[in-house]
Amino acid sequence: MEKLTNKEEEIMRVLWKLKAAFVKEIKAELSEESLHYNTVSTIVRNLEEKNFVTHKAYGKTHQYIPVVSKEDYRKQFMNMATRKFFDSSYKNVVSFFAKEEKISADELREILEIIEKKK
Repeated sequence: MEKLTNKEEEIMRVLWKLKAAFVKEIKAELSEESLHYNTVSTIVRNLEEKNFVTHKAYGKTHQYIPVVSKEDYRKQFMNMATRKFFDSSYKNVVSFFAKEEKISADELREILEIIEKKK
């Protein structure tokens, strides 16, 4: 699975939210309203070529449906980021967020509870 561009990820977030959508519906959900309909359509078709979405045809109109789940993409993205930036160490990931004050002690305790429950 390849890394998506920022625009592709934004469109995938819309599709994950809506479960299935026509280009017009995707465009309406995007934060950047200046994207032209044809641009959104092209990006969606690129996502289909990359096997991230499929479509159902209704005459000349297509409804697009995600093939790759948000969870699968997130897992692949996090694994790649952990390898590239944290020497494949999840401890280094958590330490980074702790040092940057992006995670609280309470949140760390919650994480420890999750880990302990899995044992």
